[in-house]
Amino acid sequence: MDAEGQQNHLKAYGITYWTLQQQLKVKWLLNYRGGSFLLPDTERIQRECQIRGVSFEVLSNARAESILEEISSPSKNMEAVVLEKAPKIAVYTPKGKLPWDDAVTMVLTYAEIPYETVYDEEVLNDGLLLFDWLHLHHEDFTGQYGKFYGNYRTAAWYIEEKKEAEALATRLGYGKVSEEKLAVSKKIRDYVIGGGFMFAMCSATDSFDIALSAEGVDICEPMFDGDPSEPNYQSKIDYSKTFAFKNFTLERNPLVYEFSSIDMTQKRRIPKMTDYFTLMDFSAKWDPIPTMLCQNHTALVKGFMGQTTSFTRNEIKSNVLVLGENRTNGEAKYIHGIKGKGFFTFYGGHDPEDYTHRVGDPKTELDLYPTSPGYRLILNNVLFPAARKKKQKT
Repeated sequence: MDAEGQQNHLKAYGITYWTLQQQLKVKWLLNYRGGSFLLPDTERIQRECQIRGVSFEVLSNARAESILEEISSPSKNMEAVVLEKAPKIAVYTPKGKLPWDDAVTMVLTYAEIPYETVYDEEVLNDGLLLFDWLHLHHEDFTGQYGKFYGNYRTAAWYIEEKKEAEALATRLGYGKVSEEKLAVSKKIRDYVIGGGFMFAMCSATDSFDIALSAEGVDICEPMFDGDPSEPNYQSKIDYSKTFAFKNFTLERNPLVYEFSSIDMTQKRRIPKMTDYFTLMDFSAKWDPIPTMLCQNHTALVKGFMGQTTSFTRNEIKSNVLVLGENRTNGEAKYIHGIKGKGFFTFYGGHDPEDYTHRVGDPKTELDLYPTSPGYRLILNNVLFPAARKKKQKT
């Protein structure tokens, strides 16, 4: 999985997932040649690699043992993690969305990793309990319809989406979309606390935390929910309820395409040509989880924009790990934390290979980006739940 040896990094994750589906175990060699996968040598796996265009090497038993011995050396920042079971994947997304509306569904489809879609009804009916891993589509959990009002309030798609969201909330027994989305957010929160893995991108990151922090507080203006917001609602925000963020200030103006001070989009002064973020270096033996999530064939990854592009560094809670950052701009791009028995990862931006993805832009053709480092980070999270849990020292 290094830069020179692999011609299709993204489909290699699909091969690994497919191998797990065959009830075979895989070793993920953290920090060894870009985070390579050690698979059993069978004709079926070799043939599947050839069909999918994935580069591989056949090793003798002696060579494999030699590599594992090298990795186990205390002097090497490497680790071999056993992957045991293909995680069952859910993508939280509205029924009408197409796979290319979202980077995660796009890369899962490209890598040939199966997933199911869920939305509010399934979540509220405890449907998440059937899944190991949940991705949140670019959702607005605050009930403000993505803050698209300023630019798109007369667009047919905006009017239709608002009408559909209101009808769904009514059908599910809620008076407002914001109340229904809060109930969904709390179900997702409970799923993570109970041991689930949650991965969110773009606006699903900060809007999720904002919704939890504003429980019982009306932060929506009349064009969103039909009545005024509460006076002085900023002072009623409860940061203790959030997963990742603290001390943020909400954007009160409904015409501004922004939720809060968490997002760095409007505070960035980085030219596109020099917009990169750096992956952090962790101890593979002592910190295998963040090491797993940062596996790549480069430590420098191209930046990309989104409604929520990246996160203000000093508004991230101290118990949340920054996995990727642009230090010169004081922003975090990729963060990870523990909540109860579960884990969450937030990744800023919309599409790792579409710098300024806008409404109506054509889909990204991943055949053009089979070695995308930005997309690899998504797939690291997909395989993360498959790892055997190490017993903690007491």
